[in-house]
Amino acid sequence: MSTTAGQVIKCRAAVSWEAGKPLVIEEVEVAPPQAGEVRLKILYTSLCHTDVYFWEAKGQTPLFPRIFGHEAGGIVESVGEGVTHLKPGDHALPVFTGECGECPHCKSEESNMCDLLRINTDRGVMISDNQSRFSIKGKPIYHFVGTSTFSEYTVLHAGCVAKINPAAPLDKVCILSCGICTGFGATVNVAKPKPGSSVAIFGLGAVGLAAAEGARVSGASRIIGVDLVSSRFEGAKKFGVNEFVNPKDHDKPVQEVIAEMTNGGVDRAVECTGSIQAMISAFECVHDGWGVAVLVGVPNKDDAFKTHPVNFLNERTLKGTFYGNYKPRTDLPNVVEMYMRGELELEKFITHTVSFSEINKAFDYMLKGESIRCIIRMGE
Repeated sequence: MSTTAGQVIKCRAAVSWEAGKPLVIEEVEVAPPQAGEVRLKILYTSLCHTDVYFWEAKGQTPLFPRIFGHEAGGIVESVGEGVTHLKPGDHALPVFTGECGECPHCKSEESNMCDLLRINTDRGVMISDNQSRFSIKGKPIYHFVGTSTFSEYTVLHAGCVAKINPAAPLDKVCILSCGICTGFGATVNVAKPKPGSSVAIFGLGAVGLAAAEGARVSGASRIIGVDLVSSRFEGAKKFGVNEFVNPKDHDKPVQEVIAEMTNGGVDRAVECTGSIQAMISAFECVHDGWGVAVLVGVPNKDDAFKTHPVNFLNERTLKGTFYGNYKPRTDLPNVVEMYMRGELELEKFITHTVSFSEINKAFDYMLKGESIRCIIRMGE
């Protein structure tokens, strides 16, 4: 048992008081974990575009004050009643989705979309009692996607915590909590390109680069990056991208350009933008007979996917994925081991590192398009 188990812990957290305004480092009180919950000491966290999106609160329900953050690595400080797969001292990654182990999705080998712990961006409290575990002078501070890792200590449902190899460097593997697994898994678990095949990656942000890394690891010979920003191509080369198409450079639909480049279409396409037009292009650029397109990006709520049914009749396949089809508790430890064996390179995703007190710099880097992933050192 840790010396702080069962007690309220006072620590620093970066609190977002209102949309789009700089985060403020505050002293917060973090309540002990209740039954089925875990309190983690966060050592490293990283900034994902999803944090920025909800911090800006331009297209969703604003919920403030809030502690953002969902990519992180830490050590279990204490566990609530009934938690058996974790103990104090375990190294762990928190995840924005979970694995209760009991629902039909968790019992299925084909799904990772847990009924109980599926992502809910509107919820700012714990599932068990609809209360927050964070407060400042008695005033509750809202959680974010069940993780809230921009705090030196955080409380999560135990099903959202993956125990990992303690030898793994947390300042590297913390980025597996969200975007990197989403893109990498979309390729290796869903698209499943064969060695020597061709893959088109739509969108060369962090998720798209992770999808490209998945194609590289799978042995694809042609990895075609598709992006509206030509300057991204040079950096994408180290993730395996060896050809580049900017749709703005052509006077015909990009799917036609790719079909001409590849003698009828690519074997696999992975869409990582959320643009409905990119989704349609990704599907229509795969080869008839065997081509598979995988959608990763989240579209606007009013978007509709339109394509001619003949594209399906000609044996093209369209798939979607959530978190790369990884079950957090079951599969994430294995992805960490891939990194430990040198099969998956994470260092090249990390472009910046800042201290916790400089967390707003991480937002600046991402808003300027300068960072893929910025690591935030919590103790500083």
